[in-house]
Amino acid sequence: MPGQLDLHATAMAEFDRRMHLIGGADWHRPTPCEEWDVRALVAHLVSEQLWVPHLLDGGTIAEAQGRFDGDVLGSDPVAAWEEASRAARTAWLEPGALERTVHLSFGDAPGSLYLWQMTFDLAVHAWDLAQGIGADATLDPGLVRDLIDSERFEEEIGAVQDGGGAGIFAPEKSVPNDAGPQQILLARTGRTP
Repeated sequence: MPGQLDLHATAMAEFDRRMHLIGGADWHRPTPCEEWDVRALVAHLVSEQLWVPHLLDGGTIAEAQGRFDGDVLGSDPVAAWEEASRAARTAWLEPGALERTVHLSFGDAPGSLYLWQMTFDLAVHAWDLAQGIGADATLDPGLVRDLIDSERFEEEIGAVQDGGGAGIFAPEKSVPNDAGPQQILLARTGRTP
């Protein structure tokens, strides 16, 4: 299995590729995330990237005082994504980033857990974005396999499905016996592949 930082790079590339396929008429198209259109989905991912340097630097949610709230996309959503994702990736590549204690909404956690969550979120939302804009939704097979094979997969999904994730995912969907890894990954997050 590749290292966590390699998986994150692949997941970020999956989302980035779809970002650069968004057409002018796509921003208000629906996505599999019922409460979000394409623009809202992108805003969610940009906001997540904006948090990374702050949290990896030891900052807390309270200390941010809402600076990552509101319209994080401005008039150029693609540029906002590029800037935020570049800064996040730079922060992840700093020596010791995975060993740092990060102050997340549910409590303190190691940087490695935060990175896993961000990688998972980027991958699943890359599929959501592809669905929203009508692009190829096939995710990197190695990334999908590694996410499912991760020791954290069952633990994290289980916690979310039990309510520990505050409704992050819809209830799990069933899949046929011959379902492939991507179908399994998406169904576990309540998506219909």
